[in-house]
Amino acid sequence: MRSEASDTFTLGLVATRDALRDWSRTPGRVIGRWCAGASLAAGLLLVGTLIVAEVSPGTRAIDLSVPPVSTGGTGYVLTILGHNLLVLALHVFACVAGFIAGSSVPATAQCLRGLERVVHEYGGRLAIGFVALATLFSLANQVVDLGSSAAGVAHELHTSPALLLLALLPHAAPELLALFLPLAAWVLASRRGEWDQLLAAALVTTVIAVPILVAAASWETYGAPLLIRLLTGH
Repeated sequence: MRSEASDTFTLGLVATRDALRDWSRTPGRVIGRWCAGASLAAGLLLVGTLIVAEVSPGTRAIDLSVPPVSTGGTGYVLTILGHNLLVLALHVFACVAGFIAGSSVPATAQCLRGLERVVHEYGGRLAIGFVALATLFSLANQVVDLGSSAAGVAHELHTSPALLLLALLPHAAPELLALFLPLAAWVLASRRGEWDQLLAAALVTTVIAVPILVAAASWETYGAPLLIRLLTGH
């Protein structure tokens, strides 16, 4: 067991180093593909949120004294950032799980025999499927939760959900893009069979996402309330 863990760690370091070296030659193309995939996912989530908000009755209890409706303080920035960092960590974990399930586990299986080899060979595919299903379930829950919340806020402010979401776009769009970057990298790697690059993807997407999430949390706390007030007249 200790030897397998050591081999996995060594494989991860070597694959990460090689991937980072290759990506450094054309960083724009690599990051651009991730951003395109993340933007697509973010766009779908926002459209789904708008649809749910439009059909929801708007009766959900909403606290209008906190961001993004009312200006907050540093504590709200940290609270929003902490929540988003937790979501980012879960998505980054999908990359790490993808590396283990799609790269190191099959490699380890070559040294095994019998039932243990079968478990290693097919366990990876099951793990990948589980991560995919869990991610889809999480996104569906987010759409319903965000849509019903937006409907409640719009109802309280006597405005339309579409106008409210327009006011939230300056922080919601980059925030969602940052959160979906690891998942976009995961999807692209799975389609290309490049599972060994997912540890490097987890590292790079985290470095890119964290500053964006800090800026988004700050805008949601201090800037979004002013924009909502300007657009809705409240």
